[in-house]
Amino acid sequence: MAQNYKHEREAREGRARTRAYQARREVNSHQQERRRRDNIIGGASLVLTLAVLIAAQVLFFNGGPGTPPPTDSAASATPTPTPTPPTVANSGDVPPSTIAEDRTWTGTLTLNDVALGIELDGSAAPQAVSSTISLAQSGFYTGTSCHRLTNGGFFVLQCGDPAGDGSGGPGYAYGPVENAPTDNVYPAGTIAMARQGDSAFSMGSQFFIVYEDTTIGADTAGGYSVIGTVTSGLDQLTSAITDAGVVGGATDGAPVVPTTISGITVQ
Repeated sequence: MAQNYKHEREAREGRARTRAYQARREVNSHQQERRRRDNIIGGASLVLTLAVLIAAQVLFFNGGPGTPPPTDSAASATPTPTPTPPTVANSGDVPPSTIAEDRTWTGTLTLNDVALGIELDGSAAPQAVSSTISLAQSGFYTGTSCHRLTNGGFFVLQCGDPAGDGSGGPGYAYGPVENAPTDNVYPAGTIAMARQGDSAFSMGSQFFIVYEDTTIGADTAGGYSVIGTVTSGLDQLTSAITDAGVVGGATDGAPVVPTTISGITVQ
């Protein structure tokens, strides 16, 4: 009888050890599966974060000259969607092109404490000059920043964005490209309108000042609308602002010297 009891106890203990072993295996299996799932989620989160950063960088520099076409690396693993055709008409309440009066306008553009003498050619670029005059006379530009400086092969200071990051505008967009140089050369002192790549009807309030002779290749929309020239003060602009370079030692980004349009007058 005692012998049978001993066998039954050993059998129960054996079954208990088996159940405990199986339980440990099951827990270990769940832990491994959870680690694999966490690794997959972590990897996907990293890819998504990189994609957002790339998209943000493309957006920040989408409204100006010399920006390389976006590579759309965020969508490289998916079929490429059919691109939306560029707009081929004005949108919003665009000022009439007659404001420019087919004549030369003179005035002063003040950046920080640097006063630049300017001339705007209303005959060569009537729509772009009309928009610029309208915005200047309404006070739109006053207090807006020059958010972008480039010094790596082309040399421009880009201004006139109320958002301060390259994404803003006056609430309308217009075209077409006017008075772009046929040889893609923009001499020092050139004032031209910024726009989105391959879109002739995406101009708004943002413009750029060329502070050294620069070649900017045309895209499918052409070149950039030249609205006028800086007639005085360019040396002061370079010594006070552009010579200090770009934040972080980059060749394209925010200027080291924070720059604001403190006033613009035309007549």
